[in-house]
Amino acid sequence: MKRLITTILLICTVVFAFAQNGDYSARLEASVKKLDQAKSVGDFENLEKAFVQLGNTQKTEWLPYYYAAFCNAKIGFLLQDDGEKIEPYSVRGEAQIKKSESLVKGDNNALAEVYVVQAMIYRTKVFISPMTMGRQYGPLSDQFLKKAQNLDPENPRAIYLEAWMKYYTPKLWGGDKDLAKELAGKAIRKLGPTTFSVAPHWGKAESEALLR
Repeated sequence: MKRLITTILLICTVVFAFAQNGDYSARLEASVKKLDQAKSVGDFENLEKAFVQLGNTQKTEWLPYYYAAFCNAKIGFLLQDDGEKIEPYSVRGEAQIKKSESLVKGDNNALAEVYVVQAMIYRTKVFISPMTMGRQYGPLSDQFLKKAQNLDPENPRAIYLEAWMKYYTPKLWGGDKDLAKELAGKAIRKLGPTTFSVAPHWGKAESEALLR
């Protein structure tokens, strides 16, 4: 009788685990699809909350924390001309991307994705106050972009971010709009046809914006 009860409990546990995983996968896919369409600060705020909730249900998965941090990075870029509003987003984003990094093990391509978003987060900290925070966080942003490129030189999101930096950096300090557009075009070619996946695939719209 005890053996029968143990067997039933084991089966119930396995079924519950499968149900949880299926629910997580469906919710992650739905949230990433919404992220593909997000445009406003409000859109990204709502999605950050959704990804944080997903991370809380699957504490060993790196993608929810990655996407939560990405949402905060996107908010920072949207608010770059309104720097005093950025700090809470950059603080949360930094914590989330470090959590994501801690969960990526032995996968250089995934780690490259994390470092791209980490570079973006540090760039948003520059936006808060370029004169006072630029010296600290500008080099950190550059450092993490280089780390991403070293791990995965063909990563289109790393190529896009380099293009963005070249485009918006003054020529006196190494900016080059023509090179930025070449890099943006390269990123678009690397991205290829649009196909959905929960893996990071953003970058086309951002790269196209640099070509306008």
